[in-house]
Amino acid sequence: MKTEDLYSLFRLHPAVSTDSRAISPDSLFFALKGPHFNGNAYARQALEAGAAYAIVDEEAYAGNERCILVQDVLNSLQNLAWHHRNQFTIPVLGITGSNGKTTTKELLYSVLSQQFNTLATKGNLNNHIGVPLTLLRINAETGMAIIEMGANHQKEIELLCSIARPTHGLITNVGKAHLEGFGSLEGVMKGKKELYDSLSINNGHAFVCADNPRLVEMSNGLTDITWYGTSPSCDIRGELTGSQPHLRFSWQKKGNEEMHTVNSALSGDYNFENLLAAVCVGDHFGLSAEQLKRGIEGYIPANNRSQEVEQGSNLVILDAYNANPGSMAAAIRHLASHPSKNKVAVLGDMFELGAYAEEEHASIIRLLEELAIPQACLIGPEFFRQRKTAPALHFFENQEEASAWLGSQRLSDSLILLKGSRGMQLEKLLPFLHS
Repeated sequence: MKTEDLYSLFRLHPAVSTDSRAISPDSLFFALKGPHFNGNAYARQALEAGAAYAIVDEEAYAGNERCILVQDVLNSLQNLAWHHRNQFTIPVLGITGSNGKTTTKELLYSVLSQQFNTLATKGNLNNHIGVPLTLLRINAETGMAIIEMGANHQKEIELLCSIARPTHGLITNVGKAHLEGFGSLEGVMKGKKELYDSLSINNGHAFVCADNPRLVEMSNGLTDITWYGTSPSCDIRGELTGSQPHLRFSWQKKGNEEMHTVNSALSGDYNFENLLAAVCVGDHFGLSAEQLKRGIEGYIPANNRSQEVEQGSNLVILDAYNANPGSMAAAIRHLASHPSKNKVAVLGDMFELGAYAEEEHASIIRLLEELAIPQACLIGPEFFRQRKTAPALHFFENQEEASAWLGSQRLSDSLILLKGSRGMQLEKLLPFLHS
């Protein structure tokens, strides 16, 4: 079936499902495949659950008249999303980066929603499947779309940009994330730069942090840039004025002496650039200082990202959604800078580091010792392999061992950092951190 014909069907049934266990009524079910499943096998179940049609790519499952046979289901989904996106002339903001892209996306959604009917990526649907699904949610009422783009190999951002065709773009930062797939820091830079390359080709507009030398270098060749940072030469200049218990900052536009003060619900100095990025983008699209303030101050961190959770007399900084060397080090430095006397770091392994895993986990151990964090609990096989290098720290091979130890400590009146890669699921330790 041609994309145009599939699009005609989509217009009649504008809901899309990819999970036969959660079918939206009267939707199109795309029978995607994965390493351990074949969506084609669930086409009949999807139809029985209320799907209008099932898009399949294996003849054996195309017997039902409501099964539409295509050459490749994933390509059909991506082509449909590309075609749908092309029906709209709204601003589409692409966001990527090694750290902070989801927090920045959520901040921008809160800010831009003050003035526009804004659509944004839900959760972490930021890959070759999630981006098309997000684009297919655009409708006639949408005034702005924020598309988060994740990647762990080169050419992946390029693909996402070819589908989403962003008119504007923001890279939060570039660091040692997904080194296993990118191969090196230079590989990460090249992969993230694919967003800038797309903007350059399509005369798009970039928002670039002037305080970040890597981003400045990567932006060479772009002609349409709004700069943000701490330098007076920036289009949007900001200054961090407080960090306890949450970040406070002031900002002003170039050529305007008026300073605007904002109190956020975010912690950690590393989030300052994300806050300033939200101001920069919002100002570019015409929001007033009051709208920017309202949008930023209305954003409350959630979903295990810089989230503050009270556990009795303990305060837990729950940042267990993901971790890489850069974000882990920044979180530890934030913990060290806090005035609390009772500080505890509960850290899990960082995934997808490949050949760099041993070196980067050792670096985190050295940082904990250098900053003299009073108590540190390190969990996972990568950390555990290095247990003999730092006898003063507590190492555990798995979560079960760590939970038993944490429960025995009877922590109270403590500030506890809980951070690790998603696969570590460190949020399961919360009950053991209750005073």
